Amino acid sequence: MEKKKNVWKLKEIILVAMICIVFGVAYLAAVYLASFIATALTPAGLSPLGNEIVFGVWFMAATLAGYILQKPGVAILAEVIASVIEVLLGNWFGPIVIVAGIIQGAGAELVFASCKYRNFDGKVMYLASVGSCITSFLWSFVRSGYGKFSIPFLILLFCIRLVSSLIFSGLICKLIGDGLAKTGLLKGYELGRSHES
Repeated sequence: MEKKKNVWKLKEIILVAMICIVFGVAYLAAVYLASFIATALTPAGLSPLGNEIVFGVWFMAATLAGYILQKPGVAILAEVIASVIEVLLGNWFGPIVIVAGIIQGAGAELVFASCKYRNFDGKVMYLASVGSCITSFLWSFVRSGYGKFSIPFLILLFCIRLVSSLIFSGLICKLIGDGLAKTGLLKGYELGRSHES
């Protein structure tokens, strides 16, 4: 039974591809939005907050795909593919975004794996978004030089990113998944089957 759950069907591959395309576009839009917010906050010396406010958007492919399919590897795979699409669409940060996708997806994947891909309630969705938040923040510390900030400012950055993560990749992705399941569009997928019972 467990082995059967690990086998991917064509319709699952297509669904993940669709999710990745949608979020690849959303991720690029979030880059422009974060840049706009950062520019607006620059006179106050708070430009680093621009990214943090929207950071949860960049985990949405991982948590939504993981929630719908409930299979090992889905969260990290979806996040990586969405990041590749974002880069191909013209993200000015280039291929390093794909590395960020691996790290962000791994955060959600670790939470789903710790639940053995069996429990996908609201609590697990929030924990998956927190997982992505933590791994991405560690990456920001290394890649973006967050070590130069004071401890109070780091705490502020992390708290804003955490709230963004809980809202976008936790709450909103759960609502999207549940909404799609209620329409019957996901009855051939794990989330849809769980809504039938």
